[in-house]
Amino acid sequence: MSSPTSSLDQGAGGVAHTKRLAYLHLAPGSALPPMSARRPFRAIVIAEQMVSPVWQSSVSDWLVHSGCLYMMAWGADCSAWDDAVDWAILQVFDYGDIPDDQFVMTTWHTDETLDEVFRFAESSSAHPTIELDETLLVHIANEASEQTLLAAYREAIASP
Repeated sequence: MSSPTSSLDQGAGGVAHTKRLAYLHLAPGSALPPMSARRPFRAIVIAEQMVSPVWQSSVSDWLVHSGCLYMMAWGADCSAWDDAVDWAILQVFDYGDIPDDQFVMTTWHTDETLDEVFRFAESSSAHPTIELDETLLVHIANEASEQTLLAAYREAIASP
């Protein structure tokens, strides 16, 4: 598991979006890192394989409690990731009203390429009340691909 960050000054169309890009590798079923005091962030869950519903729920809870306010899911069973994060935020507020500044937006991207999801993240994943300048790539796979995915993100947002 690793989580270095880098800076991206320009997003799609020359508009600044992601100022910090981070990568986190999680092997399916692995322990989650300690929650840190992160600023609000967007996450792209890149699921290379199916995971157990219990572990998926744990990761979703971890994302919500770590400050994720916009989660995009891509890959294996991505609609289940969308649902799991939705349930996680509902549980935080005992299934009642969620304050606007804590509402977690979720999307799943079954029919898009990962490049398209990266471009969506940079151009369209705005929270209604909180500015999100950090993007966390949550890579769920047996093997880490940090440099490959960080480079793919930068290339995707640089192309029109």
